[in-house]
Amino acid sequence: MTQDPRYLKAREHVVAVKGFYIHLLVYVGVISGLIAINWATKSDWWVQWPLLGWGVGIIGHAIGVFMPFRLFSRDWEERKIQEQLAKSEQPLKPQGETHV
Repeated sequence: MTQDPRYLKAREHVVAVKGFYIHLLVYVGVISGLIAINWATKSDWWVQWPLLGWGVGIIGHAIGVFMPFRLFSRDWEERKIQEQLAKSEQPLKPQGETHV
C-alpha cells in the first residue's frame, strides 16, 4: 500500500462517500418501512417526525462528505495547535499587584 498523501486523502474521501451512501440506503429502507407501518395501522400521521429528524442528519452527512468547506478539518486543527504552541512560548504578562 502506498503512503502517498494524495492517495490517502482520496481513499479517505471514497470511504466517506461509501459511508454516506450506506447511511442513505438505510434511511430510505427504514423510512419506507415506517411509512408502511403508519399507513397499515391507520393511526394518526406520525411518520413525518422521524422522516424530518433523520432527514436533517442525512443532509448534515451529505454536507460533511460532499462540500469542500470543512470548518474543523485537519488543517484547521493543525493551525490551532500551532497557535496554542506559539502562545505557550510567550512570557506571561504581569497581572498587576494585589494589595492585601
